[in-house]
Amino acid sequence: MSYLDTTADVYRQAAQEPQVGLCCTTNPVWQLPGLSIPKRMLAMNYGCGSTVNPRDLTNSPTVLYVGVGGGMELLQFAYFSRRPGAVIGVDVVDEMLEASRQNMETAEQENDWFRSEFIDLRAGDALHLPVEDEGVDVAAQNCLFNIFKADDLRRALQETYRVLKPHGRLVMSDPTCEQPMSDELRADERLRALCLTGSLPLQEYLNMITEVGFGTVEVRAKRAYRVLAPGHYATDELIYIESVEVCAIKDPMPADGPCIFTGRTAIYYGGEELFDDQKGHVLMANQPLAVCDKTAGALLALGRNDIFVSPSTFHYDGGGCC
Repeated sequence: MSYLDTTADVYRQAAQEPQVGLCCTTNPVWQLPGLSIPKRMLAMNYGCGSTVNPRDLTNSPTVLYVGVGGGMELLQFAYFSRRPGAVIGVDVVDEMLEASRQNMETAEQENDWFRSEFIDLRAGDALHLPVEDEGVDVAAQNCLFNIFKADDLRRALQETYRVLKPHGRLVMSDPTCEQPMSDELRADERLRALCLTGSLPLQEYLNMITEVGFGTVEVRAKRAYRVLAPGHYATDELIYIESVEVCAIKDPMPADGPCIFTGRTAIYYGGEELFDDQKGHVLMANQPLAVCDKTAGALLALGRNDIFVSPSTFHYDGGGCC
């Protein structure tokens, strides 16, 4: 049995009997006007964060969601795209697709605006998406890609890149970990399926995203997620795991490399009205500007004593330099 088979078994059981806390979401569930989330759907919220952000969802986009769970984020996406087939949900576990379908029927009873036909549930997996090239505006996954080993993760990222339209967005929430893990932990297929021991260091995770071609990446949030403690897991030290929310945009790759926003800000405080680096970045006096890591590094390299560049906050919400 492969680790993917183990993962399918874990979530087959979770579809048949909801398991609150299977994953531990790190932020409150979106409360939107007129949106009622069925109790069973909420109990099947098997994610570590959120991939639903209103600024990604203007103009009724077509959305692909991989790994449907109980369907909560499908329903939230449909809130912004209220038309037949606007939200495509893909899952490899038949029982999870059926559970999600049943939850949508309940959601239709609880929400006057919602129709089950807004959701298009499809059997398939992240490595072979049943979606045409450049067929969706937004793709999303929550606590799924961290389960994959390196080759499969690369394939999953390539598949989502394929199905996105130009300038489309891949929105993800995954656990990350900066500490090394033992071979025993890495080899534990059940712990990998539970979104624990597949966690990569953040920079490695970002590198894999940009290597498939995404020209812009936004790190929108980073939060505490879990700990693996000695005596409970095969580790001699306490291992701290965080969850990260990332948006990768299918922009053309800049000649000097991707623009990765990790929540850095530049402030010009010199005596002039503005500072222009002659590379497309204008800093107005005493006005903070969000900058990508590449621009932050270039500004620091100037060695000026009238420009402040903050460290990464790992919180970015738009309005940046690029």
